[in-house]
Amino acid sequence: MGVGHPDPEVPTDAVGRRVLCGADRATVRYVGPVPPTTGLWLGVEWDEPDRGKHDGSHDGVQYFSCRHPKGGSFVRPAKANFGVDYVTAVRQVYDSEVEAVLSEDAAIPVTWTPVKNRSLQSLTSVLLNNAGVSGVGSDGEVRKMTPNVEWLDLSRSLMSSWKNVAEICEQLEKLERLVLSFNRLSLTSGPLVHCQAFCRLKVLSLISCDLTWPQILECAPMWPQLEELYVEENNITELQRPEGVLQNIRCLNLSSNPLQQETLLCLSTLNRLEQLNLSNTGLSIICFDDVAPGCQTAMFPALTELNLHNNNISEWSVVDELSKLSSLVKLSIHHNLLATKDRNRKTADQVLIAKMGRLETLNNSQIPPQERRGAELDYIKMFGEEWLKAGGQSQINDHFACQHPHYQSLILKYGAPEEGELKKPLPFALKNQLLKIKFVFPDDAEKMPIEKKLPASMIVQKVKGVLHRLVKIPVSNLKLSYTSPKKAGTEFEIDSDMKTLHFYSIEDGDQILVRWS
Repeated sequence: MGVGHPDPEVPTDAVGRRVLCGADRATVRYVGPVPPTTGLWLGVEWDEPDRGKHDGSHDGVQYFSCRHPKGGSFVRPAKANFGVDYVTAVRQVYDSEVEAVLSEDAAIPVTWTPVKNRSLQSLTSVLLNNAGVSGVGSDGEVRKMTPNVEWLDLSRSLMSSWKNVAEICEQLEKLERLVLSFNRLSLTSGPLVHCQAFCRLKVLSLISCDLTWPQILECAPMWPQLEELYVEENNITELQRPEGVLQNIRCLNLSSNPLQQETLLCLSTLNRLEQLNLSNTGLSIICFDDVAPGCQTAMFPALTELNLHNNNISEWSVVDELSKLSSLVKLSIHHNLLATKDRNRKTADQVLIAKMGRLETLNNSQIPPQERRGAELDYIKMFGEEWLKAGGQSQINDHFACQHPHYQSLILKYGAPEEGELKKPLPFALKNQLLKIKFVFPDDAEKMPIEKKLPASMIVQKVKGVLHRLVKIPVSNLKLSYTSPKKAGTEFEIDSDMKTLHFYSIEDGDQILVRWS
């Protein structure tokens, strides 16, 4: 609210308008005097509340209200920029460009032709990021000036409502991509009123617009053909079912929103959704409780790509739940809390690959067939002892089946592990146990065996480092295997540099065979 004002610097509809003060954006909430001072003031609510000083009150009088207790300020009109219309902004951004026209046989320009008279009408993209657009301009001018625009960037504009945006977009009849990030837009009338303005829109970016999910669903009828929606860094918490809206969505980015994870399954009705970004949303649990472990869920039937980067996932049961997704082939899940007993990230990746048999890409890296085979074989060995105790080849118990729902299918694929292949977990008391190891060199009869005491927790890569210092062979050329008196005549391959000696069941008195290429 405010009072009448004759100041020509302030529009008559100033309350609710967006302004730029220096480098900061705000919404005008009040226009009028603020006693005991003289002259006109604008009461503004800043987009960044830390920029403000109070809640809209002064000397005990409440002139306007803010959502944040220190989100408001009073500024003089001269310091507030109310922006320009679309037509003016396009001219300011694009009219400075000129085209040199050369004669056929001349090496120097003959004439200079302004872009506005010829090229503006041929533009397929108009980028007005931070150009201060606040409205549409003269009737029909948008259509005349830029009739072929397919991609429009109005991020960091000074528009205050979807009505402002629709007045521009309804004149851009070829518009398919719209960027409205870093704006504060209100819906002042029913969404269907503006549906024609966005009827061809396929891609929409609303990053950091202070939106809730109900507000997005309220606006969604305006975008009947939308396929990609980017709403990172908003105020999205509780998700609700998108009933009758967003049904053409293929790509949805919800990253950096404080989601209530128990509402995540509300999105499962988006049957065409192929890509979902839930990174940095605080997720720790995902559960598709419509089917038992090891089965395929009917939820998210088209989802092929999922980003769970930088969350709080620590339970391997979440991975088992993700394996229920029938179409998922690409997963990003780094910077979470998933860990194996050896605390080795590569081991954790192997377990994840083995648990998710349809996965083709993990953390942006392709999974080649040989890596999958190695991961699945190691997974069999890693949990083989538990498998035997749970029943083995006969009927395994429910507890093991729930923790390892795909283990039996891997046994059918590769066969059961032999006793010597089983990887026993490393007890805490043995982590620093020293093993007496004899290094032998079967391909070099002149090299004498070397005995060393090494900790059972030492990884193979460091063992190779020790050998490099002893025999001066480059680490990359070394190939290791081992033999044990308990399995005379059998040589076991050491095929991963990131596994520990204990992982390979190497014991005190075993021999490590050293070869090189």
